[in-house]
Amino acid sequence: MTSDQRTEGQGTGNRLGRLDGLLTSISRLVALLGMFGLAGAMFATVVDVALRPTGTGIFGVVDLVQLGVMAAAWLAIPYAFLTDSHVSVDLLAQGLPRRMSALLNALAAGLAAGLMALILVYGWQAAAQQARFGDVSQTLALPKTWYWAPLLFGAALSLLATLLIAVRSLLSALSVAGQGRGGP
Repeated sequence: MTSDQRTEGQGTGNRLGRLDGLLTSISRLVALLGMFGLAGAMFATVVDVALRPTGTGIFGVVDLVQLGVMAAAWLAIPYAFLTDSHVSVDLLAQGLPRRMSALLNALAAGLAAGLMALILVYGWQAAAQQARFGDVSQTLALPKTWYWAPLLFGAALSLLATLLIAVRSLLSALSVAGQGRGGP
């Protein structure tokens, strides 16, 4: 590897690192918003249950809890991707050489990106259909698009995250390969 290639690679790595940092910061904030949705869902459930002996409750609690849980799940997924926080089993991969492990990570991230792209496309189509029909939730008549919004945003951010992970893993595999040929 020449010094020009090394400098070029470092520039790419720096840009990739900045992009990674920016995407991780955005994902962290989005995940925090999702956790507020989950906290709201839990609070609404606890208050609703506490009010039951009085013969009252929170009107539309099911609609609110569903929205909070949708937000929590889909808004946390991108951050989980970027911080490698998903549950994984690496019994087979742990013994692989670094290059092979990086290539396997790139493949997994590519497959995850494909899944997120499909979820995004089909989710968008379903949300558009429900918007056209004016579908609303059962009790509070909240537009169904409110439920689709966290899924679509989370899937789009997850798609970006998995693509970044795939590129980062491929560059890592190439870097390891370059080192194996006597490079730095």
